Amino acid sequence: MPFEVNNFLLIDNDSEFSRQFTEHYFAQPHGTRPSTLVVAGANTRQLVKLMFDELIKDYCYCDFSNEISVSELASYLHEHHDIAGVLFNETDYLLADDKQRFIFNSLHSVRFLIKELEGGYQFEPVADIAQNNHLSCQTEIAETPQDLAALCEKLNN
Repeated sequence: MPFEVNNFLLIDNDSEFSRQFTEHYFAQPHGTRPSTLVVAGANTRQLVKLMFDELIKDYCYCDFSNEISVSELASYLHEHHDIAGVLFNETDYLLADDKQRFIFNSLHSVRFLIKELEGGYQFEPVADIAQNNHLSCQTEIAETPQDLAALCEKLNN
């Protein structure tokens, strides 16, 4: 049974890889249903093209070296999408330094590495331990509360 990439977040560190991956899964006539993939990265021009070509459902700018940007991404995803997990290009993940991997491992508890093979892709779960913090998009931590006074009181108790 093929791996389902529905409702996943794809980290776009390599625009060429992201384009090939999304075309493989969602280009017509091969792709029979609309894309539910969300992509985050710094190359918004590339991300807009992917969305225009209907290869992704949504995109979000994110500078993964900046925790504030990642925290904003987590809040956006928590409020607007039901992300099932995160997909990383295996090469990008393995080349990341410790700080970058901490950020990657904080995004979601379900994480997969994508390895390109001849004629397809292989998915392997990330072996590193997931972090649950302000950078995680699946937890209530990422939720932006409407009542900031109540949040302040909750945090101070």
